Amino acid sequence: MLLVTGITGHTGRFFLQELMENEYKGLIRCLVRETSDTTKLESSGLNIEIVVGDLNDSDFINRSMLGVNTVMHIYNIHHSPLIVKAAINHNVKRTILVHTTGIYSQFKNASVGYKNIEGDINELIKAPSCPTKVTILRPTMIYGDMCDSNMSKFIKMVDKFRIIPVINNGKSLIQPVNARDLGKAFYMVLMSPAQTSGKAYTLSGNKPIELIDVFKNISKELNKKTIFISVPLHLGVNMARFLKIMSFGKIDYVERVQRMGEDRSYLHDRAVKDFGYNPMSFEDGIQIEVKQYLEGL
Repeated sequence: MLLVTGITGHTGRFFLQELMENEYKGLIRCLVRETSDTTKLESSGLNIEIVVGDLNDSDFINRSMLGVNTVMHIYNIHHSPLIVKAAINHNVKRTILVHTTGIYSQFKNASVGYKNIEGDINELIKAPSCPTKVTILRPTMIYGDMCDSNMSKFIKMVDKFRIIPVINNGKSLIQPVNARDLGKAFYMVLMSPAQTSGKAYTLSGNKPIELIDVFKNISKELNKKTIFISVPLHLGVNMARFLKIMSFGKIDYVERVQRMGEDRSYLHDRAVKDFGYNPMSFEDGIQIEVKQYLEGL
């Protein structure tokens, strides 16, 4: 049996689509919250068991592991240690964890937390007698439709404002990955246990792109004329700090601005080699998302 968390979320929905298109035959136990929309699960035509509960509840997670041989944990990196502990307790053979390339950031305060989480997991599975093989998937910035929390904000900003400030001429590199490509990657990893068990993979977009070109592509797809004004990184950070102070900490963009001056491009060669990962270009991906935005106006 396959156990999946986060299947009703942004990337989870595209993983579900891959399971449907490939007519996955096994039993799938989907852990969902009480407020989750399970309509697509119920109409998928797959052999799905829906289990409602709270992933903060270790007892619930342990009960959910009964009869499971593979876990696909998409929901949240912070629940990974509980998932792995339960998988070990119930002799689950494979555990696939979706984490983040935020672990590599020089600015992100949470990167320390991410490293600690993966360190804890390594401690849990290092014993020779450990029954489960862990695969870690680390996506870059995720986009793909107006449900994402990244490009959707950029699209709305470019549509609304004719003048856009960018940090350091927008020369920092990013490599955003489309959620559709992640759904395919999750499925390919699931179906390639011999090649992927016990390994870690970066899942980035097709190739690096400068942040300024991200905005220009969005502006082009929206058919807008946008003026971009370069703001030095230190000035942008100071403005973000001032805004944080004036809002009594409610508006905190300091770290986000800092990361806009940081290169966030990562190779995905191992994923290409091991399971044929082949992400779409950013130009194609953002065209899909902008079209969806315009259709929703």
